[in-house]
Amino acid sequence: MTGAPITRADHAREAAVEAALGKLDLDDKARLLAGQDNWSLPALPGIGLASLVMSDGPVGVRGVRWTADDPSVALPSPTALAATWDPELARRAGRLLAQEARRKGVHVLLAPTVNLHRSPLGGRHFEAYSEDPYLTGEIGTGYVLGVQDGGVGTTVKHFVANDAETDRFTVDNIVAPRPLRELYLAPFEAIVKNAHPWGIMAAYNRVNGGSMTEHRHLQKEVLRGEWGFDGFIVSDWLAARSTTGDILGGLDVAMPGPKTVYGDALATAVRAGDVEESLVDDAVRNVLRLAARVGALDNAPAVVAESALPAPLDGDALAREVARRSFVLVRNEVRDGHPALPLDPARTRTVALSGAAARDARILGGGSATVFPPHVVSPLDGLTAALPDGALTYRVGADPSDQLAVAAQGFELRAVCRAADGRELGTVDLPSGMIQWVGVDLPDGVTYDELHSVEFTGTFTPRESGDHTFGTRGIGPLVLTVGGERVWEGEEGLGTSTDPFNAFFGERLPRAQVTLLEGESVDVSLRLTVPRLPGMPMDAVAFSLLHLGPQRDPGDLIAEAVEAARTADTAVVVVATTTAVESEGFDRTSLELPGHQNALVAAVAAVNPHTVVVVNTGSPVELPWRDDVSAVLLSWFPGQEGGAALADVLTGAEEPGGRLTTTWPVALADVPVTDTTPVDGELHYTEGVFIGYRAWERAGTTPAYPFGHGLGYTDWEYESLDATADRATVTLRNTGTRPGRETVQIYLAPQAADAPERPVRWLAGFASVEAGPGESVEVTIPLRARAYQIWDEETHGWTTVPGTYEIQAGRSLTDRRLSATVTR
Repeated sequence: MTGAPITRADHAREAAVEAALGKLDLDDKARLLAGQDNWSLPALPGIGLASLVMSDGPVGVRGVRWTADDPSVALPSPTALAATWDPELARRAGRLLAQEARRKGVHVLLAPTVNLHRSPLGGRHFEAYSEDPYLTGEIGTGYVLGVQDGGVGTTVKHFVANDAETDRFTVDNIVAPRPLRELYLAPFEAIVKNAHPWGIMAAYNRVNGGSMTEHRHLQKEVLRGEWGFDGFIVSDWLAARSTTGDILGGLDVAMPGPKTVYGDALATAVRAGDVEESLVDDAVRNVLRLAARVGALDNAPAVVAESALPAPLDGDALAREVARRSFVLVRNEVRDGHPALPLDPARTRTVALSGAAARDARILGGGSATVFPPHVVSPLDGLTAALPDGALTYRVGADPSDQLAVAAQGFELRAVCRAADGRELGTVDLPSGMIQWVGVDLPDGVTYDELHSVEFTGTFTPRESGDHTFGTRGIGPLVLTVGGERVWEGEEGLGTSTDPFNAFFGERLPRAQVTLLEGESVDVSLRLTVPRLPGMPMDAVAFSLLHLGPQRDPGDLIAEAVEAARTADTAVVVVATTTAVESEGFDRTSLELPGHQNALVAAVAAVNPHTVVVVNTGSPVELPWRDDVSAVLLSWFPGQEGGAALADVLTGAEEPGGRLTTTWPVALADVPVTDTTPVDGELHYTEGVFIGYRAWERAGTTPAYPFGHGLGYTDWEYESLDATADRATVTLRNTGTRPGRETVQIYLAPQAADAPERPVRWLAGFASVEAGPGESVEVTIPLRARAYQIWDEETHGWTTVPGTYEIQAGRSLTDRRLSATVTR
């Protein structure tokens, strides 16, 4: 591996790998490259190989079952983690996830996602770090180092240019060589060279005509050849579609199983002369090397011995720390000589809290990132605990969801599995009205051969009287019962989406409306007769019980919140998106907050000049009222301790530590890059190297909040900058009245306006510093040689662009305090 010294343990692992490989016949080798189920590779006891187990996801380790019986710590979303601008904190988060993985018997974590925020409309924007490739690479490096510190592998994903969800299985992303290298490949390259990950995940999409799982140039020539990657390459789930194409292109493992393009099909291709067995041997070596590194291969020393594991981490405490360090305070107005935040206990005796998301916290994004935490601290919970008794009032004000959602609040459910003759095969408690059982996810004692039906059964206790809508999502015959009455029965067919997962899940459909009373429990049931669908690549059961509460008049809800806010010292409004807005599998079409949340904020701000808005989203949204409120705090999807962290920050026990990793627009119409929909199967990245702040500066358009922006609770004076082409040393002073943390950002601006065309400036380095009131602190930030280079499409290589550059130090892209000129 490039840059990684070869140790005696490395030699021992390689010797064990070769010895194990020499004992395998072709069938065993081919079988080892195919998933045996949804999450694991087969064990081969004859060579001392244990089954290698993989698991989602980036914010927590779900394990191999879709169940809350074994809860998972839920950290803040990747956008939040990146907003800390702290690779060392990312490394600690990785160590916690490794700790969780080992507890659950997981060897490989299917993370991190280092695709870029090419457009704010990207559906998995919340699961990626930034619009900037350098920042993405630094945070991703910290994350990978942390997970692998704990002896658990990572799979950096999705390689490459998987920057949107529309037609993700079929889209051909057309990207010129220069932006491909300078933007989309750059985070992967940095992580490979600086963190030496043990795995890479090949994406669904095509790039410049070639399917990524078959992309010989990018997987073999660039990733392995140029960068020296020696880990394993695994397909995204169901991405591998060609036996010969995938093995020739460098794909090592096809997931999930048991039906894949490898296994028997690969052995047959070798025997037919279509594939040389040496290619299979290469792939098997990579898998055995992974097994050796994680301690799953006999006679091979694990990279991290049990005695050398990092000290145990407190999951709750770290989740809370990451959350508060990620919150970005983008507005904090001073009125009557006092800033809106932190709340002044002498001036804030009463707080009026509103917003449905304050009560029902949105802590993570939808899709494969989902985990089931042991508990969730909502903003209402956090502020109730932090403020004096009687200081806090709560009103719903506005609910972002006017659509059916997975049954959760008020539902107590379990799943009962039965055979065709009615025998009960097994049961399991459910965290919500959703089942996604794939492969070995089934409850103990249940097999697909015997499984005939699955029934959600339990109770629902409404918290509001009125008409409650119940619905379903799933394929096959369904029967819905509420209060002992069968309210709907029917059968749904496969959906028409090009995404096989979405096609299998089906549409969210309303089925019945039932009048219920607050606090009076009713029995509920939804039974699915498990369909036997021909041609499905894996055994799976996936369906949902949906619910939508009574829809009160939006004006009445807002009026109640306004009356509470009118007499309060401070009003806090929490606004949010929903899983229907931000989730894996689809892109957004709008940046508007759902429901009547904007109207709520405007109405509250009109009666209370001390209005604080907490924005609980994973991606940028339009904030049309941002200049009319006293403070705006971006909390992202803040994980299980989000409410406690919010109370820490609002009360001033801690300061918000986050800085924007992506540009927040005033309106979607201003966004430079919005195209996420292919035309005739192709999506052309016509913007070249101009995405994110690079594109905003080129267009000359002013966003709502620029890249790197974020306020704290103290002030900083940048006193001096000493720079060379290789480093920048900044001295700054905390001029405020309390200790604080500052993120020093270094931008590189070329002074020549000639070719090649380049951005006005770009991020070249950053560092966090801490200082007490009146204290000065000095920090030296290295500047990489790559910061001065471009990818030359004629010579097919990196070339330094000589000339004069301005080194700019400051608090954000637009708040640059000091500069110095250097020559390269």
